Amino acid sequence: MEPSKTSELKLNHYPLTPLRLLRGFACLTVYLSTAFMFLVYFSPVFAAFLRLFSIHYSRKSSSFLFGLWLALWPFLFEKINKTKVVFSGERVPEKERVLLIANHRTEVDWMYLWDLALRKGCLGCIKYVLKSSLMKLPVFGWGFHVFEFISVERKWEVDENIMRKMLLTFTDPLDPLWLAVFPEGTDFTEQKCIKGQRYAVENGLPVLNNVLLPKTRGFHACVEILRGSLDAVYDVTIAYKNRCPTFMDNVFGVEPSEVHLHVRRIPLDNIPSLESECNTWLLNTFQLKDKLISDFISHGHFPNEGTEGELSTVKCLVNCIIVIAITSVFSYLAFFSSVWFKVYIVMSCAYLAFATAFNFRPTPIFEYFKSLGRKKSC
Repeated sequence: MEPSKTSELKLNHYPLTPLRLLRGFACLTVYLSTAFMFLVYFSPVFAAFLRLFSIHYSRKSSSFLFGLWLALWPFLFEKINKTKVVFSGERVPEKERVLLIANHRTEVDWMYLWDLALRKGCLGCIKYVLKSSLMKLPVFGWGFHVFEFISVERKWEVDENIMRKMLLTFTDPLDPLWLAVFPEGTDFTEQKCIKGQRYAVENGLPVLNNVLLPKTRGFHACVEILRGSLDAVYDVTIAYKNRCPTFMDNVFGVEPSEVHLHVRRIPLDNIPSLESECNTWLLNTFQLKDKLISDFISHGHFPNEGTEGELSTVKCLVNCIIVIAITSVFSYLAFFSSVWFKVYIVMSCAYLAFATAFNFRPTPIFEYFKSLGRKKSC
C-alpha cells in the first residue's frame, strides 16, 4: 500500500461527540464575548482617539491588543482540538515586515496563517485583503475595519482605487505589517478548477489541477506600492490531511487532523518590477504550488518538514487567562457598575457601526491642519 494511503487510514477525523459539541459552543461563546468587549472598550481609545495624534502608535497599540485576542485561536487549534500543524520549507526570521501570498483551499485557510504569525511575533499585525461582504459580519466586521483589512468587490475597476489608497497608508516601514493576499480570489472547488482549466487552454496558460489561476493585478499593486518598505514576500502553500475543514469543523475540532504549511521566503529583489514580468512570476509561483500539492497528495507531506517548533502550552494558557480576566472585568463594569459604562458601550457600538459602514478612520490632527495649509497655498 502507498504511504499516503496508509497515513490517510490512520488519520481519521475526530467524531462530533456531545463533549466536542459542548466544548465548541463554549469556545465560540468565549471568543465572541472577548472580541466584543475588546472592541467596544479599546477601539475608541486606541483606534480613534490615539489615532488623532499618531497613526503609528495607534497601530502599535491596536496590534498588541489584536494579537492578545487572536492568540486564542492557535490555542484552540493546536492545544484544545489537537490539530497537528506541520511547517516545512524555509524557516523565516521573526518580526519581519512582509507581504504574504497563499493558496485558498477552503474558507478557513486564513486562520492557519495565525499559527505561523504567532511563532514569528507578528500575530497582531496581520491584515487581509478580503471580500467586502465579510465587513457585514456582526462584531467581526467591526474588527476587520478597526484593524485595517482591505475589503474588495473582486472587480478591478472598482477595487483598484480602494486598494491603492489603503496600500499607500501602509508604506511606513516602522508600522508592523503582515499583509496576506490570496491571489486566486476565491476558495478552490472542482467546478472552479475545471472552469479555470478551460480558460487556461483557450488562452495558452498553464493548466493547474490543485490551485486556481491567480489574479495578478492586486498582487502587482501590493508589490509596486510596498516594495520599498517590505523585508520579503512569504509564499505559503497550505494542504490538509483527510478533507478540507469548514469554520464549524474548526470550532468543534472534528477536522482537520493535520494542517501542512510550506513556506518560501522571497527577497523583493527576486520579484520583477515590470507588471508583465511580475505577473509571469506569480503564475510560475502558482505552478510550483500546484506541483507541491500534487506531491503532498502522493507522499502525505511537503519537503523539508519541521522548520517550526510547537507552541508553548504555558504561554497559551497565560494569554487565555489574561484575555478572559480582562473580559470578565469589562463585563462586570458593563452590567453591575455605573450607568456611564453602559453609555460608553452604546456610544462605542454606534461609532464602530458608523465607522465600518462608511469606512471612516480619524485623520491625525497635525496632518489635517497641514492639508488645510496646502489647500490654502494652492
